[in-house]
Amino acid sequence: MTGLVLLVLAVLAAAGFGLYRRRVDGRFTDVAHPADVAHATHAAEVPATAWTTVADAVPDVALGERATLVQFSSAFCAPCRTTRVVLADVAGKVDGVAHVEIDAEQHLELVRALDVRRTPTTLILDGAGHELTRAAGAPRREQVLAALPSLQETR
Repeated sequence: MTGLVLLVLAVLAAAGFGLYRRRVDGRFTDVAHPADVAHATHAAEVPATAWTTVADAVPDVALGERATLVQFSSAFCAPCRTTRVVLADVAGKVDGVAHVEIDAEQHLELVRALDVRRTPTTLILDGAGHELTRAAGAPRREQVLAALPSLQETR
């Protein structure tokens, strides 16, 4: 009887966690305290933007004119492949939007500096390179497109 109760509790816990993850995965949230100011070492220094931090770690990438979708991925991450397709499609269809994919395992310092906690994580940067919003998990195309217009208004 005790085994049956434990089994039921485990199934309920797993179902609850699955429903929670389904609800929050890929949802863009505003950045409470952007990493853009995390790299200023003293008051006289101009704070680095999220893009400056990315460009220092991965110098062969380019900032989008209106927005940049920065995706952190890892090799064995199945949702990362889906995210790559979605973000590349959005960047290809929306003028001035660029997509940059970064291997989190090869850029651990960057991951720490930008407080990336899981893959995939997508950062949306404005035209100046400031982080405006981020999503942990695989965002759907509609979520990415819905996040972009609000970013254009904040510029």
